[in-house]
Amino acid sequence: MTFCFVRGVLLCSRRSVLSEGQPRITFCPANLTARPARARLLQTAAPPQIRGRGSHFADCHVLLRLLSAGQPARWALTAFYPIPNPFMDKNQATGLMLISALLLAYLFFLKPKADEQAKQQANKPAAAAAARPDTATAAPLDSAALVRTLGAFAAAGQGTAQSVELRNSKVAVSLSTRGGRPQAVRLEGEKTFRGAPFYLLDKQSADIDVQVPTADGRRVKLSSLYFRPSAVESVTDNGKKGQRVQLVAELAAGQQIQQTYTLLDDSYELGYNLKLVGLNGLVTAEPLTLTWLDRVRQTEQSAKQNRSHSTINYWTDDDLGSIAEASEKPEEQTATAPVAWIGHKHDFFTAGLVPAKPFPSGKFNTNVQEGDTTFLKTMQSTLQIPAADVQSAGGASFRYYFGPNSFPVLKDVAPYFERNVYLGWGVFRYVNRFVVIPVFNFLEHYMTNYGLIIVLLVVLIKLVMWPLVYKSYLSQAKMRVLKPEIDQIKEKYGEDQMKVQQETMKLYQSTGASPLSGCLPMLATLPILLALFQFFPNAIELRGESFLWAKDLSTYDAFIHLPFKIPFTESRHISLFTLLMTISTLLMTWQSNQMNPAAMQGPMKFYSYLMPLIFFFVLNDYPAGLTWYYFVSNVVTFAQQAITRRFVDEDKLHAQLQANKEKNKDKKPGGFQARLAEAMKNAQEREAEARKAPKQGGKK
Repeated sequence: MTFCFVRGVLLCSRRSVLSEGQPRITFCPANLTARPARARLLQTAAPPQIRGRGSHFADCHVLLRLLSAGQPARWALTAFYPIPNPFMDKNQATGLMLISALLLAYLFFLKPKADEQAKQQANKPAAAAAARPDTATAAPLDSAALVRTLGAFAAAGQGTAQSVELRNSKVAVSLSTRGGRPQAVRLEGEKTFRGAPFYLLDKQSADIDVQVPTADGRRVKLSSLYFRPSAVESVTDNGKKGQRVQLVAELAAGQQIQQTYTLLDDSYELGYNLKLVGLNGLVTAEPLTLTWLDRVRQTEQSAKQNRSHSTINYWTDDDLGSIAEASEKPEEQTATAPVAWIGHKHDFFTAGLVPAKPFPSGKFNTNVQEGDTTFLKTMQSTLQIPAADVQSAGGASFRYYFGPNSFPVLKDVAPYFERNVYLGWGVFRYVNRFVVIPVFNFLEHYMTNYGLIIVLLVVLIKLVMWPLVYKSYLSQAKMRVLKPEIDQIKEKYGEDQMKVQQETMKLYQSTGASPLSGCLPMLATLPILLALFQFFPNAIELRGESFLWAKDLSTYDAFIHLPFKIPFTESRHISLFTLLMTISTLLMTWQSNQMNPAAMQGPMKFYSYLMPLIFFFVLNDYPAGLTWYYFVSNVVTFAQQAITRRFVDEDKLHAQLQANKEKNKDKKPGGFQARLAEAMKNAQEREAEARKAPKQGGKK
């Protein structure tokens, strides 16, 4: 009979071996001659008084020794469960029966009492404590290791990490005594899209550190030092009350690293001062390196928008530096010019740093890890701090900004800091800054419902643009009443397209109509349309604001949830505002084609219906505020056209055009129309010459 217990005991072989181990029991059939390496290992691990014992009675002795040592009965039962040997003889079977009988007898009569087991278990921690090395004895080894790592800074290398909080009505900043740095920032009154407290930074997502170059060639990180915090005291700065705390790392007598933080009431800015006291001989003249690692968590409903709207902005030499927001590849930019400020933009919020004196240089990186569902994007800024600044009497001063991407708020932080709010490029940014934002902020003072504010914004813009819309409609009406005459010209000259164009231009000139006069007014409205396309996705004013069925106007309204992805997109929902916008745009297109059947023919007519459908797929993931604006704009346009038609009598307009035609019958064209007619005439002559050339070549 052969069976074994691995990682615990090995029993009931011809040469019994016991190895005390963990109470986790595993069994397997054993053939020690077939596995000599394992046999040697177990024999070596076994106590000498157990090794070499033979016979089944010796096996029983081992069993009793095991049980008398206080091993739980269930272990013994499992350990001695037999695995039959196909070559078992009568004597082996007899031995197995005796072992089983002794085991059962022990379980019922000789098992250790529960109180004895409890005493044995209670004695184990004491024995373990006696076996551990004394911390006082090990301390010099730790100190020696700290000296090897930190050099002259080793005195501050031991301590206990604690948290110190500065808090006002807008932000709560938690500072760690390990490194003396911000470890968590919570924005009061803000929530994530799941309703949880809003942490702009936390221990896992952010890491702010400063490296100090030492005279012995080390680069000591402040995160490896422990700072002693002072009591949080009340202060008054420029008439504003607030809180202040100082964290000090003691290196030696008269040698300190001081970090002071100030948070004023009702402010998103955290004042920060870094000062090295008495370290002139310990540090070099090389600049210190500030590294800010920032991993963006998902705080908004749309992870795609949350990721694509997060980036690093920085200001150098009156120019904005920025890493492409939508890029999902590793990006890196280096600023060799002085950096006036940096901003880590988290969609609707920014964590920024503004130095009292510009950083001499900086390096900025962003990266997106595919498949990472915890962090949407990783951003890192590396900045240089002049050593002379931190060793000066006043130290190096900075201001952290932890707050919303609100244009009015950011304007007061630092020059051009409001550029962290993306308002588009070129002329669209100016339209948003000087037209849309002032009007929007004006309406905010009188209304709290942002859905209605958007409606009023549409109405105001449409009223301002009405003269252009009226002129465009009037031009379209002229083209409609002249259509019968244009059809006659086409019928008269047939295939001669050049002649058709010439006669059509003469008709336009004589009547005073122009096909371009209907397009130009509409082009003038495009800057506002495209500016709003950039404004709404970046307007923090809409964040968390509900309207009708939309819970948040800053993200899509998932009115219908789908069990599959919509083709060509990653969406699993249908935005009702986007659907209404698409339907209203298709109705407008149909109405326009009915009013001007000659304007849209063939493929152009097909594309006029296709474009609204394409925009449905594009805008389905866009903020509900934007699609609500477009839908309301379409509805107001319907009303505008209905009102405008009442002021345009097409019969009177046709009579006026005929009068103009008679009046200008013998008038030569001038201005743009003259140049256009001349260009068409020259083109016709060149075409005629080109036709003659092949005929002359054939005659030769």
